[in-house]
Amino acid sequence: MNWILIIQSAYLLLTFLVILRVLYDTRSSTKALAYILFIIFVPVLGMIFYFSFGINYRKRKLYTKKIVEDEPMRLEIRNKMNKQSDSIRDSGLIQEKYLTLTEFIRRSGSSPITANNEVKLLINGEEKFPELVNALENAKSHIHIEYYIYENDVTGNQIAEILIKKAKEGLEVRFLYDDFGSHGLGKNFIQKLNQAGVATAPFYKIKWYALASRINYRNHRKIVIIDGNVGFVGGINMSDKYRNDLEIKNNLYWRDTHLMIKGQATSYLQYLFVCDWNFCSNKKLAYSNSYFPEIPQNNTIENDVVQIAASGPDSGQPLIFYSLLEAISCAKRSIYITSPYFIPGESLMDALIIAIQSGLDVKVLIPGISDSKMVNTAASSYYTELIEYGAKIYKYNKGFVHAKTMVIDDDLAIIGSANMDYRSFDLNFEVNAMIYSNNIAKQLKEAFENDLKESAQIDAISWLNRPKRIHLWEKIVRLISPFL
Repeated sequence: MNWILIIQSAYLLLTFLVILRVLYDTRSSTKALAYILFIIFVPVLGMIFYFSFGINYRKRKLYTKKIVEDEPMRLEIRNKMNKQSDSIRDSGLIQEKYLTLTEFIRRSGSSPITANNEVKLLINGEEKFPELVNALENAKSHIHIEYYIYENDVTGNQIAEILIKKAKEGLEVRFLYDDFGSHGLGKNFIQKLNQAGVATAPFYKIKWYALASRINYRNHRKIVIIDGNVGFVGGINMSDKYRNDLEIKNNLYWRDTHLMIKGQATSYLQYLFVCDWNFCSNKKLAYSNSYFPEIPQNNTIENDVVQIAASGPDSGQPLIFYSLLEAISCAKRSIYITSPYFIPGESLMDALIIAIQSGLDVKVLIPGISDSKMVNTAASSYYTELIEYGAKIYKYNKGFVHAKTMVIDDDLAIIGSANMDYRSFDLNFEVNAMIYSNNIAKQLKEAFENDLKESAQIDAISWLNRPKRIHLWEKIVRLISPFL
């Protein structure tokens, strides 16, 4: 009996100490409460789960080295481009309502405002991949590729063959892939690239002794930089399933959005790639004019103003999350959101409810076909709350909508890799492009409206009058939404 009492007392003390750590280390009170409840009601396993998935690596030593190594590159970029940012702010290219947003991103993320950009909206893989192939074929100096999912399939091999050809022509070619998202590549695929002269590196290679934390913190970015002046960014990974023009593809229609950028904004995408590369590879890259070429400034109204918002466990704060909050607060007429995983959290929900109550047109497009029942259940509780206040929620029925976009009024388009959920805001390395352009915003709004034609609006009365047991279950699952 004494041993049992000692073990029980020791466990209670351990539980108390772990709860103290949760409170100290977890910024979000919602997330902290979820961990604490899990630790209390699921003995032992709750603690194991927290230490595997709950440690706040924004405060740990894991990414300290990356932050330190990133700093010289960040200073070079800041010193080179901040003067241009000041001139753009004063040029009248950016509407006054967005000046606070642009300054916040510049100060918090050291991301400059850039003009002299030509931005092309790419709808689905069938628009992205031909543009990407053409740009790669015309590369003259270097190619840098960074993907969360890169698959050993028709599309992946098509791009790989171009990389191999360009490496043999003498170009610098670097290939960075997430070791979890691209786990199916295999050694033969990587060896083939290496033998041809393509430099490769896995992002944060998964090892058995650190399996949980390394799976939890992933590089979700999809970036391509060519010759330092052409860039691709958005939601489309390197895989056949993102294309609807392949006969071998499965029957599920895939709806996604990407961007091709030519101009100054590519420099910050390059910066992100170089910092990620230096964290993962033994062959470090230094600042070079060949990677960051001078692009003449041309302040005309036709130029698209672009700012890159990026965040991850190596950033001091959840910049993408804050940038979305600020963007919503800037809206005067409408907010149109597309997200495959909609678990926004309380702050974003409050911002959207304020917008709705202020008379703005708020519409959210979500998948009619979901690839995660738990995520869909947790998200449904948020739909209920928004519908109660008057938001319009649409389910896309043509296939799976994977796009991560937001259109504010008719003059700000946000396109990137970040879902509207805790994982993208807190855990993953993500990147969004903020385009302050009437032209691109109207194109994205038109694409959104076309998607609505393939969607069904959730009927408010029917949705709110569903059985109470369903609403209760959704609220219960919502409690664990920080883990999803």
